[in-house]
Amino acid sequence: MIDSIEHSVNPEAILGEFLHDGKTRSFTFDCHQPYLPGSPVIRLLAVLVNRQSSSGDERTVLISDRIDQAMLLLSKRPSGDEARDDQALLALSTELEAPVLTLTGAIRLNPIEIPKPWGREIWYTGIEERGQSGVGDGQYQVPLPWLLALSPSLLLNTAGKQVNLLKILDPLPEEVFGDLYFELHEEKQEVYVVTNVDRSAWPDGRGAIRFGFNQEIRKKYHNDDAFRRAYLDAVAAYGRVRREIDALLDHCRTRDSVGLNAPVQVDTLKRWLETVPEVLKAEELDRRQAMNSFTAMLPLQVGDVVKVPCLTPHALQHGVRTIEFQTPVYERKILSFAQKVLTQGHWDTEDAARLMSIEPPEIPALKVLEQSSGLVREQVVLFDDFVVQRLTLPPAGSWLPPATDRYRVIIVVTGEVSVSELQLGAEQAAILPACALSSPVKGSPFAETVLLVSEPL
Repeated sequence: MIDSIEHSVNPEAILGEFLHDGKTRSFTFDCHQPYLPGSPVIRLLAVLVNRQSSSGDERTVLISDRIDQAMLLLSKRPSGDEARDDQALLALSTELEAPVLTLTGAIRLNPIEIPKPWGREIWYTGIEERGQSGVGDGQYQVPLPWLLALSPSLLLNTAGKQVNLLKILDPLPEEVFGDLYFELHEEKQEVYVVTNVDRSAWPDGRGAIRFGFNQEIRKKYHNDDAFRRAYLDAVAAYGRVRREIDALLDHCRTRDSVGLNAPVQVDTLKRWLETVPEVLKAEELDRRQAMNSFTAMLPLQVGDVVKVPCLTPHALQHGVRTIEFQTPVYERKILSFAQKVLTQGHWDTEDAARLMSIEPPEIPALKVLEQSSGLVREQVVLFDDFVVQRLTLPPAGSWLPPATDRYRVIIVVTGEVSVSELQLGAEQAAILPACALSSPVKGSPFAETVLLVSEPL
């Protein structure tokens, strides 16, 4: 019965025993939060109960920070109460407003929105100071790191690594205002899958990503060093006028009591830009076009996949919405940006130019891994530390994932699926813990379904 709560310094051991024998356990444990300033520690309650579902035994956990309230609720239970543990668990869930999460099936990921100067990011597995994604049961939720703190090894089995970052990039549909940083990565590996191209920005449905360098312009220089120097000069010339405009806009921020590094609405930026002299705005446009002439644009439409190689500068363009999987490390070098960068006070152009690849990036076709009866499974990317596959299911189709001892993350692109009793629609995602039981992925009975599946290597 759920009748006592003790503190544990080894929640992993308790979780391991519960996964083995299914006996009810309740305890508190300390969750370390190195992603927050000062790395604070929070004490959490965990209640482990084996519940019965249509598919059999289901190991579940309730997590909450309302420990005193839980203690009070338990103290009020009548002596000799013979209520089943799963009923008591549901009662606690309601009183504490805490989710009941399955450990042997798919867990819903609850995304958070992160504002950007070019639009927004929607994080499904993000764990940073800027925000933490959640996990939930459809009614209540807790931060994802609270769940993982129980035992990263049992839930992820990735030698202490974090969950690969799944997010959506949702740029504004306006040119310049919705264009991302032109940046490169030394370690972070990422892949984009295009889910929408805003027709107000791209009437023919073909958007773009700024991707590497213009090879025709490169040929005009007698060697690559000369090309790099010319590009650097063009960026430096643009940077000077960019900083001059940003300084004027900072005066507007101060006047309107807006933080110097706070994201603002496009309409506000446009109003502020009206105060900038026309000659300065014309110079900005000329120098930006000169700088961008060195770079290449890759057309994109819905369904396209872009694997971004390390050291290749890139910038998704306005109005192109994508799902992105990436290594969970925060490192980048910004070569240029047509707005003020809010997260750092400088560009990294000089350092990036020494590292950047100017070779044309390869755009390989997706490798077909499985194809039968309308089902198609393709390899989107095979990175050093994780793999992403795209699964297309025919109406009423299903797929049984191969057994694994590591976690998986899935997100639906189009259609809907059910995974171990969890229903997911378009742009909804779930994590399957390393301890989850193998369960078929079932598509919509009426339409084709497309989803992405990622797991670590």
